[in-house]
Amino acid sequence: MRLARLGSFHQCRLSFMRILTRRMTRENWTFTRPVFDIDANGVGHAVYCAHTPDRTYSLVAFAHDLPAESRSDRVIAEAWDSTFTLFDGIPTAEDIARLRDNIPLQEAGRVTETELSVSRANRSVRLWKHVVSRLAAGRQPDVGELTKVGYLMRTTAVYGSGKLGAADREMIASRPECAAPFQIEMLSVFLTRAYVRDLAQHMANKRGGDKAVTLDPDIARCMGIGNSTGLGMAPFLVNHPNLINNWIAARETAIARVRNVASASASEVGVFRDLLARSTRSADLWQSEHPIQIEKLAVLRADLQKLTKHVETADFQSNRPWDRLFSWAEATLGLDGQECLASLMLEPYANLVDPLADQMSDADAVSFRINGAMTLAQLRRVLERNYRWALDTDWTAHDRCARVWYVSEEKLEPRLGERFEEPIADYEQPLAPGRDAAALYDALKSWDGDDPVAAFLLPHSEHRHMVRRAQIVERAPYAEIRDNTIGSDLLPIDMLRCKLAFFGATHFDPRSDRWVRICLFGNAPYPEELQSRDADDWPYPPLELARS
Repeated sequence: MRLARLGSFHQCRLSFMRILTRRMTRENWTFTRPVFDIDANGVGHAVYCAHTPDRTYSLVAFAHDLPAESRSDRVIAEAWDSTFTLFDGIPTAEDIARLRDNIPLQEAGRVTETELSVSRANRSVRLWKHVVSRLAAGRQPDVGELTKVGYLMRTTAVYGSGKLGAADREMIASRPECAAPFQIEMLSVFLTRAYVRDLAQHMANKRGGDKAVTLDPDIARCMGIGNSTGLGMAPFLVNHPNLINNWIAARETAIARVRNVASASASEVGVFRDLLARSTRSADLWQSEHPIQIEKLAVLRADLQKLTKHVETADFQSNRPWDRLFSWAEATLGLDGQECLASLMLEPYANLVDPLADQMSDADAVSFRINGAMTLAQLRRVLERNYRWALDTDWTAHDRCARVWYVSEEKLEPRLGERFEEPIADYEQPLAPGRDAAALYDALKSWDGDDPVAAFLLPHSEHRHMVRRAQIVERAPYAEIRDNTIGSDLLPIDMLRCKLAFFGATHFDPRSDRWVRICLFGNAPYPEELQSRDADDWPYPPLELARS
């Protein structure tokens, strides 16, 4: 639970996008596009329906002709190339009219409980022009150009769980397809990807007429949906301790199960070696201009070469081979290489890993209550067991508390400021559990150990949030980041990558230490391909894709 390791996570079988595509394939979901009313200028709307065994979800997409000067990835932007909502059911003409008045406005609009998510996306302008102009001229786009970016549009937000008036998660959590985390948001992005492909083809057909060609399916498949994510997402890991514990615990349990496998079959080793080769290919395609990520990529690529060479002669037939392999990696590879191996080891073992997806939501998010009867002596021991690193930190040192998390009135989302350079301490958000744990421990020193927590909190309600966290962590060992979230050396991109890896994101491209671009559903099947292609190992790109 150190930030450097969390910031080295990779997608795996338990990533939310893969949980979704497995379910869609297993349950034989069907997909339709009943509406595609978009003109030659790329303005109009479309509806994409996902039909599950029990109900239908519909992505309602609005296409806009956005002037270049209005295009922005900032959360406070007011216009986008496309805007979306995931509708619960099949929208009527009246629903479409209502949504047309609100969805393009995003935060300035309002939706109802029949809407499950609200999102928006902007084109990757240069690549969009390349693809549309090539297709219109009768040629396929250049694969090399596509893989440099990986997407034609990138989202700047996919809002769910009550945002802007949309349905609260509690309204849909009992549905089987919504049991795993973020399935509605992932479905929204999955359908958005099909819309983006179709819109590009539509624009090329309008421009090229009879000369236009259809985008090659293999080339289309390498295009995912981009996403720009900044500091607004980072506090999620701190604010949802039970949920994060369940994510990490499921992954750690999966890794432990595989490490305990007595021997690997030839087919299991074959799957691992194939995906290792494809993972190496993915690392070669992964590009970034950020110094931190450039260095991490260089180490990862070198480590994958070491791993490939090592497994050529490794014994997988006896004596817990995956445990031995991971122990070798811990002694030999960097964090990125270790975590990449951890993900790869899970791939041959669907039966051991996939059922853990059912344990990744948080049924106790609302029901948890502070145990006021716990004695303060017990609380001290809890703090000593779980926050020793924090109790040993000198929080008076400026470099240990250099940063302040606050909510920007202008940008309407969390931001990170410099405590000793800006007058922002009065606006600080409670996102420094380590410092707060140390303050709580210090406050307990003057109290009798037999006193109950409730007696302490009556005059010291400022410690209430930390007592709650400490009691959660005592029963949920992965609930807390065991690191300083306000130190001068903090890299918020580590927090972002952890969450995004659980989504299933690939090719993290930090643009600073505070925001990152990623790719979602790259190489995944499109809706019409789910029954004819592998709907599970798609995050690993094919070894070869012909250039056009």
